[in-house]
Amino acid sequence: MKRVRIAPSLMCADFISLGPQLDIMQKAGIDYLHIDIMDGRYVPNFTLGPDFCKRLADYSPIPLDIHLMIEDPDVHVEKFAMFQDAVVSFHPETSRHPLRTIALIKSFGARPAIAVDPAVPAASIKEILPHVGLVCVMTVNPGYAGQRLIPETLAKVREIAQMAASQDHAVEIEVDGNVSWENIPAMIRAGGDVLVAGTSSLYDGAAGLEQNIARMRSLIGSCQD
Repeated sequence: MKRVRIAPSLMCADFISLGPQLDIMQKAGIDYLHIDIMDGRYVPNFTLGPDFCKRLADYSPIPLDIHLMIEDPDVHVEKFAMFQDAVVSFHPETSRHPLRTIALIKSFGARPAIAVDPAVPAASIKEILPHVGLVCVMTVNPGYAGQRLIPETLAKVREIAQMAASQDHAVEIEVDGNVSWENIPAMIRAGGDVLVAGTSSLYDGAAGLEQNIARMRSLIGSCQD
């Protein structure tokens, strides 16, 4: 049985009480801290940056899962790939030579990953797939929290999982976007290995973070029975 990992989306966190939240996550065995980096160009929003990542890395041992929603990723990779055990993903269409960007991420010690926009076909990453350890499948349009699931993206999760299996390549498939209590079972069945959890689950406001992490683990377990 595969282990489905949880990656809280920190753009959805309460920054006023972030320290205690990180303590809860560490105690609960959270796998990754998902950090969305937006430059206002690739997506129409601005979010977090390298200083925020550094504070996180200094405070918590949980590995950073850094999602670069930015243009010209090569210019900025060094700022984000320096953190121990970090995963750094970028959108291949933002790089002139994606395999060089992957090599650059590796050169700074991070684990390279790619992110796939809802409108980008799975077939377009076939040649890139063997070079990364994680693929982040966007199940909403990148840029904002609180969006509805684009149903067709679940077929893409399944297609990428099958593609990786056919290549005999071990890769984590991350699902990012409207990872809600209702959608999680279908995402796991499609082949999702990592759930980026935000406002529709871990931060839904209906219960505390600790309770929602426990609820998510229980739901994941029931999907694998």
